[in-house]
Parts: sequence; C-alpha cells; structure tokens
Amino acid sequence: MAIVSSGSAAPLGRRGRDASGAGVADPEDQQGRAGGASQRLVDAEAAPDEAAEVQPREDSLRPKRLADYIGQSELKQVLGIAVEATRARGEALDHVLLYGPPGLGKTTMALVLAEELGVRCRITSAPALERPRDIVGLLVNLQPGELLFIDEIHRLNRVAEEILYPAMEDFRLDLTVGKGTTARTRSLPVAPFTLVGATTRAGSLSSPLRDRFGLIQRLEFYDLPDLQAIVERAAGLLQLDLEREAALEVARRCRGTPRIANRLLRRVRDVAAVQGHGRIGAELVHQALSLHRVDARGLDASDRRLLTLLLEGYGGGPVGLETLAAGLGEDPTTLETVVEPYLLQLGFLQRTPRGRMVTPAGRAHLGWPAQLGLPGAAA
Repeated sequence: MAIVSSGSAAPLGRRGRDASGAGVADPEDQQGRAGGASQRLVDAEAAPDEAAEVQPREDSLRPKRLADYIGQSELKQVLGIAVEATRARGEALDHVLLYGPPGLGKTTMALVLAEELGVRCRITSAPALERPRDIVGLLVNLQPGELLFIDEIHRLNRVAEEILYPAMEDFRLDLTVGKGTTARTRSLPVAPFTLVGATTRAGSLSSPLRDRFGLIQRLEFYDLPDLQAIVERAAGLLQLDLEREAALEVARRCRGTPRIANRLLRRVRDVAAVQGHGRIGAELVHQALSLHRVDARGLDASDRRLLTLLLEGYGGGPVGLETLAAGLGEDPTTLETVVEPYLLQLGFLQRTPRGRMVTPAGRAHLGWPAQLGLPGAAA
C-alpha cells in the first residue's frame, strides 16, 4: 500500500506490488500540508536500507492489518466482513464514515483498509479542499478501487459536497463549463473508488452527505486491557524493556486514547534514556508522568485547575461556563470541548441547568471531603 498526502491533486503513476499483492507503506510521516498545495508519494521499496534505519515514529506504530489492530472488536468485525465480500466480488469497497473522539484510530483504520484491499490510499483533509478544482483533481486521478481519505470531513464546503454527491453514487463528475447563456454541463466518468471520511462531529455533517455512506461506524474509547496491549506493542516497536506493571500504569493515564498512550510512552522513554534506566518499571512511569503533571487517572493540569476553581472559589458549584472561563482565563469553547469531556466521562464533573458542579467522586479524587445534599444536583 502506498500513502499519498494530498492538498490539490496531480497525476500519479501506478505503484508496484510485493509478492502478496500489497504495496509497502513508508514509515516516514507526511508533513507540510501547507495551503492545500503539497503532495507526497512515499515509496519504501525505492530505498529499503534507508527505511530500515529510520527510528520508529508515531506513524510506524500504526498497525498495518486488521489482525494487528487492537480493540474496537465490533468495528473490526463489520469492516472485515465488508472487505472480504468486496474482494470476492472484485468491486470497490462501499464508502465508509468513521466518527468519534480524536486519537482513537480513524486514520489508522483507513490505512488498514487500504492495506487489506491491496490498494493505494490518498490522504487529504476537508480544509485543504477549498476550491472545486482541488476535489475534482483528486477524483479524476483516482485509480479503480483506490481509497480517498478525507479527515475532518464535516468541514467540507457546500461546493465540494455537491461535487462529491454524483461521484459517490454514480462515479461521475457533473461539471459546468462556461458562463451565462454559453454554460453547458459535462459529465466525466470517475473510476470506482472508496471514500473514507473521518470526523469528530458526525452531527455537523449534512444529511445528504451522511446518507451516501454505506458503512457508518463509531469508534469507542478503549478499555484498560486493550490499552495495555497497545502500550506493550508500541514498547516492542520502540525497543523498550517495559514491565507489564509499567505498561498498565501508562494505560491508566492515557484517557482511553491510543494516541495519548503513545505520547506518554515516548515521554517515559525520554526520562529513562536521560537517567540511564535500561528496564522501565511502574515507579519510573509515575516519576516521568508526574513531571508532565499527569496523575494516576489521566487528569492533567487543566483538568485539576477547573476542579480546584470550582471547589475553592465556588464550593463545588453550580457555576456557569462563562464564569469558569473568565476565572481560568480560558476560552469557553476550549473548556467545553477539550477539558470537560474527560471529566464528565470519569464522573468527576456534572452539567446541570444551573451550571457545572463537582461530583463526590471528583471531590474524593482531589482529597476534598464529600458534601452531602448538593444543591442543584438534578440533571
């Protein structure tokens, strides 16, 4: 499988295959998507010796096959059946919409699907498709069966959506040539392809676009055993001697998100390298992550500031969002979309009609005495 990161498209040649019929993805990151104009085709077969010497990075920690993808068992089962049926019919996979919180593996799953199908995956994002020619250029250069991955697809503008509708349904482009009385419509055929859309806000997609996806799947937060397995796998790829208890400690602090787990593991690796530890234990993990102010439940400094302000300044609440934002010097949208979701997931924070409140569990976590008969506790 080859990975193409595209802003605006340009013709690309076909890739060779290995003995299994699938290409090999280069471990390098795709960088520099500035202005939607950069494009890069990564070919690991062209320089296998150089690729072998590259230190593993986050992209190289991604699984390449469904069998290696840890967690999301229901999603893997649904997509596995779809891939097998598609290969048996010799058709392009139906369009797939993946949604859920960031960091759960939507991009990784798109790359895995391309690898399973033995096709190329072209990667772009909705903000990069500002002009009609950007999306048209991508579509006309697609080869049969290829995957087009659009990240943050809910941010597509209306013109791009209108162009996608006939392309997704009938594999054609309806283009208007000329202006005024000389205007005429032309239809261009498009090779059968699979659009994989990823979004953190599925509700922001327009109904006509959402209804054109044949497979709509949500990615859930990972449970502790799956996260521990992900950390152990990443430690093996990074050539770290990590104890099982240490892997469990990282898994407890990563907020149910593999991306955060990999990030925390790299911070632990930094401390171990500087202090000269060959084997990483749970105590070293605690020391390293305490430096980054990540506690045993995964709360960071911003989370604790919010809870502490509620407790010290307002007796635990209820307090309005605007008041909290002013007290913390944060944007209300940042608090609502970045800080609050994990606290709500843990049950440390409660939203009520009168404002935000700290729950007894949140009080206990910060070492505050429980308060009985909390006012305004009704949902």
